[in-house]
Amino acid sequence: MSTGNVRLRVAPSPTGDPHVGTAYMSLFNLAFVRQQGGQFVLRVEDTDRARFDPTSEQQVYDTLAWLGLQWDEGPDIGGPYAPYRQSERLDTYRPFVDQLLASGHAYHCWCTPDRLTEMREDQQKRKVPTGYDRLCVGKSYEQRVELGGAQATPVVRMLIPDDAPLHFTDLIRGEVNAPRPDDQVILKGDGFPTYHLAVVVDDHLMGITHVVRGEEWISSTPKHLLLFDWLGWERPAFAHMPLLRNVDKSKISKRKNPAARLTWFQEQGYLPEALLNFLGLLGYSLPSGEEVFTFADMSASFDWTRVNTVGPVFDLDKLGWLNGHYIRELPAPSLQSQLVPFLTAAGLYDGSPEHEALLAGAVPLIQTRMALLSECVDLLRCFFVSDESFEVDPAAREKSLVAAGPVLTACADALSALSTWTVESVQGAMDAALIEGLGLKRGKAYAPVRAAVCGSMISPPLPESMALLGKDRVLTRLRAAAV
Repeated sequence: MSTGNVRLRVAPSPTGDPHVGTAYMSLFNLAFVRQQGGQFVLRVEDTDRARFDPTSEQQVYDTLAWLGLQWDEGPDIGGPYAPYRQSERLDTYRPFVDQLLASGHAYHCWCTPDRLTEMREDQQKRKVPTGYDRLCVGKSYEQRVELGGAQATPVVRMLIPDDAPLHFTDLIRGEVNAPRPDDQVILKGDGFPTYHLAVVVDDHLMGITHVVRGEEWISSTPKHLLLFDWLGWERPAFAHMPLLRNVDKSKISKRKNPAARLTWFQEQGYLPEALLNFLGLLGYSLPSGEEVFTFADMSASFDWTRVNTVGPVFDLDKLGWLNGHYIRELPAPSLQSQLVPFLTAAGLYDGSPEHEALLAGAVPLIQTRMALLSECVDLLRCFFVSDESFEVDPAAREKSLVAAGPVLTACADALSALSTWTVESVQGAMDAALIEGLGLKRGKAYAPVRAAVCGSMISPPLPESMALLGKDRVLTRLRAAAV
């Protein structure tokens, strides 16, 4: 395939919050496309009307755009193969169904759901492979009604031959042997195609050259190969990615793991650069072995033989480490702007010049202490909460403030005498009063002051925090806690 002719697609189903797997597949599709100078297509596969969520499609756009995974064609921007929603392409599929019926590669099936359930239960009892028993093959509707268990509106099934192509070459896995498929339904009674027909038709008509998808679709590949062959179309190349796994090695799902939802990463405060790096690291290794890399690095070195074949474990600790790295790399003004939504949502930040200046001063104190942007709420609460609403965390009060009155009073007295209020003067006065004056070690001396001033046992650096808070607020909190 010559450079520039490569066309790949991602085809999510709008059935709820976008799955992290959509980003994972998009990343690998796009890395190869950009390397090859081809096109990346976003196609919405919305034929599952029972699970359709009208808000999901926009969430797909928003989350992929947040990650910087930009498509070249899609429902929102159009393209030469529009429409890009399957529900708007229904007239496209029916002629190919008719062609398959006419050629004898498909047949009508009138079996009712109850009859199919009874058939499967009987097969299970007899411990034989489950699958459609072809009761409808070669029969008219009238002949089928005489046998019972028939409904007026049929589905259309593939007629899988004995010599179905079970072997194919995978770009990642090499030679693959898939199980023999069942007589798959390709057109439902409501006139909507199933995934298996629609994906083949759309991939062909949209000129898709490489189909990159999860390994769970390996077993379906023989069905798709048959459809390509029956319809006289060139087969695309296939690459089946390893599935993302939970720690217990189960497939990551939105029911079991909140991290399966793409929107969760935004809510928690992960940076898109970190999530892309992490998803790339799960399935790919750079020739240099570097763990921190950009999309451009991945795309420039991309080689399907470097894609892992073992399902990677979704390790949030590793992602947190990467996210912390990227947070530390941000320019302070950029980090400041990204913290504002979290502080605003927590009711702490009002956008006033006073708050803006306070946040600008606080950002350098916490930039190296965060793994998630959302952690800024607890780290910065003490700066933005009013003195009337300020409270010491009960755990910090119990551990650090019991019988700490003399320490807090000595600290307040020393600080009240300062004529200049800087980090150096605050630390000097505290050390003179508590370490030299009371003979305390620094940890013992600072713990009650930290709890009284910051409200927690964990805070940004204490002297810097006190300098930023200002003399009046610090003294008010120290004397209130000393009572």
